Amino acid sequence: MTTARPLEGRHAVVTGGARGIGLAIAQRCMASGASVALWDVEAAALADAVRQLAPLGTVTSALVDVRDEDQIARAASQSQENFGGIDILVNNAGVLGPTVSAWEHTPAQWRNVLDINLTGAWLCCRAIVPVMLARQRGRIVNIASVAGKEGNGFNAAYSASKAGLISLTKSLGKELALSGVLVNCITPSAADTAVFADVPAEHREQLRSALLARVPMGRFVEVDEVAAMAAWLASDDCSFSTGAVFDISGGRSMY
Repeated sequence: MTTARPLEGRHAVVTGGARGIGLAIAQRCMASGASVALWDVEAAALADAVRQLAPLGTVTSALVDVRDEDQIARAASQSQENFGGIDILVNNAGVLGPTVSAWEHTPAQWRNVLDINLTGAWLCCRAIVPVMLARQRGRIVNIASVAGKEGNGFNAAYSASKAGLISLTKSLGKELALSGVLVNCITPSAADTAVFADVPAEHREQLRSALLARVPMGRFVEVDEVAAMAAWLASDDCSFSTGAVFDISGGRSMY
């Protein structure tokens, strides 16, 4: 049964939590009763996010590059020490990568996008799943993208990484199906966030227009809309969905 604070007493880790979708998810989780640990690579943005969220409850932060398993292990250990466990993991950290043809990605660019968007999520699961298994309870929410279903032209590394994240969700969901740990992912269409700052100025408006043209509802998804779905997936109200993909694309994708 839905309650006013369905995440009361739970502790969540949100990667890429200092801004955009990650910050909105952290805010929604806290409003629903959870304490939250923000993991991000940007110290100034983390400090701002903590100041913004502090009035809602307990929030901590850690400088974490999700490509670095040692940093992940230290942050996970700190969360366990502070809160007695980790109930929710939201794998949100991600980068768009270069807006070029697939063959024009450099190997370093390709690896960087995959390392952050896909391998980083796997490393976080690798560190935190055993914590959840010990308590026979947990929720993992992976923030993928509709690009992982359809592929975006001129964003091959990003699209491939998000397709991989969808498949990781399905595999891990099957492996944990009897454990009390549920694993699901969300596939939003584009949100009007700081991710566009990674796009060269001369291509930015062209990309925005192209993305909007694919959405039957004719607008970007709001970060709070993604956060609402993530908070439900993190709650006990989500009880019989695992390894599933939840679309939030304004009608762009219907499978």
